[in-house]
Amino acid sequence: MTRIDLHAHVVTDSYRELLVTPDGTRPFVVPAPLEALEANMARYAIDAAVISLGPPGAFLGDQGRANEIARAGNESIAAIVQAAPAKFAGLALLPLPDVDAAVAELAHALDTLALDGVILYSNTAGVYLGAPGLEPLMAELDRRGTYTFVHPGMPPYREPLGDLHPPWLYEFPFETTRAITNLVYSGTFERHPGIRFQFAHLGGTAPFLADRLASLALREPDKAAQAPAGIAEYLRRQYYDTGLTQFLPALEATRAIAPFDHIVFGTDWPYAALPETGDDPSPDFASLPAAERTALDAGNAAALVPRLTGAIG
Repeated sequence: MTRIDLHAHVVTDSYRELLVTPDGTRPFVVPAPLEALEANMARYAIDAAVISLGPPGAFLGDQGRANEIARAGNESIAAIVQAAPAKFAGLALLPLPDVDAAVAELAHALDTLALDGVILYSNTAGVYLGAPGLEPLMAELDRRGTYTFVHPGMPPYREPLGDLHPPWLYEFPFETTRAITNLVYSGTFERHPGIRFQFAHLGGTAPFLADRLASLALREPDKAAQAPAGIAEYLRRQYYDTGLTQFLPALEATRAIAPFDHIVFGTDWPYAALPETGDDPSPDFASLPAAERTALDAGNAAALVPRLTGAIG
């Protein structure tokens, strides 16, 4: 059985070395060397992976440094892909919140480095993906039909419970839900249907809250006008990965809002909590019909990374 991981991170040396805030401090970054990812892939019979640079992303408070981080990081990801094109696809990091810089880096990443798509964070410095100022970027992503992986970022506020719980526990799923909802009611999904969006972690809490999110259109008709197809239709069109959610009830919730061929396998390595025994990273999915499991593990990926699935054969 072929297995393609559409949610895996690598932290390259050139990326890590540049991660310095304007006051000279270095953010904590979970180690994610390529060699360790390859070992994990071998351990769980994963044939190929779509890799992106791990958090925190390019912007740490200085736009010039963000531009430098994105360029160096993207070149390091491209080198990995070029060395093993049938094993890896790569996603480019864009130096938001500067839209002009992001559009320029997009062109370099796709046209010169031949990367397979981009990774966007739910927000950058408090600017969410449906913001009007990001329209030129969204238009260019749409024009190119770009594979666009949306990953949660740190929320732009102090967590209400402080250090009691880590932000990934529930703030990250809420961030994904905010990003999706904003993309719906800003009209971004309506204006740019050519962008092939993949949302991390089976869409955060959006599948569970889908009916509640739809109720906004009834209460605020001006927002509904930006999303004439209705939120159910926009949710149905997107793609979702199983990173950190190898759990059958979560999968069933997402397939209730989207066709099964829009759900792809992902681990969220190095953050994944995978089984300690056996080589199946998703034993909870063993009850799926064989055709569905095959599609989830690899077949559905063809819509997002056709170059990689073609190289694998």
